[in-house]
Amino acid sequence: MQDTSFYPAPVLSPMYLADLHHDDHYEGFLLVRSAEVRTAQSGKAYIDMNLADGSGSISAKCWDGSQPPPPKGSIIKVRGAGNLFRGTMQLRVDRFRPAEKQDNVDMSMLMPCAPEAPEKMMEEIVRAADQIKDADYRKITCRMLDKAGDVLLTFPAAIQMHHAERGGLLHHTLTMLRSARALITVYPYLNQDLLTAGVIIHDLGKIDEMQQDSVGLVSDYTTDGKLIGHIIRGAINIEEAAKETKASMEKARILQHMMLSHHGIPEYGSPRMPMFPEAEVLHTIDTLDAHLFQMVEAQKRAVPGGFSDKVFGLDNRQIYRLPEDS
Repeated sequence: MQDTSFYPAPVLSPMYLADLHHDDHYEGFLLVRSAEVRTAQSGKAYIDMNLADGSGSISAKCWDGSQPPPPKGSIIKVRGAGNLFRGTMQLRVDRFRPAEKQDNVDMSMLMPCAPEAPEKMMEEIVRAADQIKDADYRKITCRMLDKAGDVLLTFPAAIQMHHAERGGLLHHTLTMLRSARALITVYPYLNQDLLTAGVIIHDLGKIDEMQQDSVGLVSDYTTDGKLIGHIIRGAINIEEAAKETKASMEKARILQHMMLSHHGIPEYGSPRMPMFPEAEVLHTIDTLDAHLFQMVEAQKRAVPGGFSDKVFGLDNRQIYRLPEDS
């Protein structure tokens, strides 16, 4: 009999959720975005989960509802299979358990991450801030970036909606900054300094609004976030930065309006609608970038020629994925 003691155990190539097909066997570690016990029409309890890895997230069902749901933000080992349900890929979970220290989980495979290195994104954003010609806008912007610090390298832009990824806040900001540069070539009457400053600082209040968990994603809102929110906090931070740098309070007020209006309407959290072109552009590219990100992520969870689940952040629309030969 051949002695196999010197041969390593076979290593199974990990499968990303984005590559999962119907009836594919799945076994691996996943990040718990949400989990709760629900009741099926039959009256039987089941666990409804949203699980994620570095390729995205997936709706998962464990039909054994006798065990408690795993904590949000935890890592679990899952055994199950792909299940195509109404044109959308889901994960049928047969068994799961909490990850243990000896599992040596490779976190880089679990975390949705921005597509560019955070240090490079940060460098481009800081360079854009430094190049703002207007001294007041530059001082306020650079001061707010400095106060944010290195937490920006990992901070997501949301809990579950757009850019809910490691480095997502930088990703969202940089994409908007590049969009703003392109639009200025089409609409040269826009104030480039003002628009650049508005883009860079518009979401920095999220650092105060959200609480980052141990794996680098956002686990909950802070007390400040629940009571005040990133839009109002951002407006307060602009005034503080202006006072600290002795910048013009009139310029600070203009930036505050951009902050207060960048969600567009009161229903989405903005107490003011945009009242000048640069504020309108900021709102427009913010919405565009958020919507496109959610659409692309939803398409990943749909089969070619099929529709995604309803996307809450897109007014519960189902997103269509074009056939592969289109």
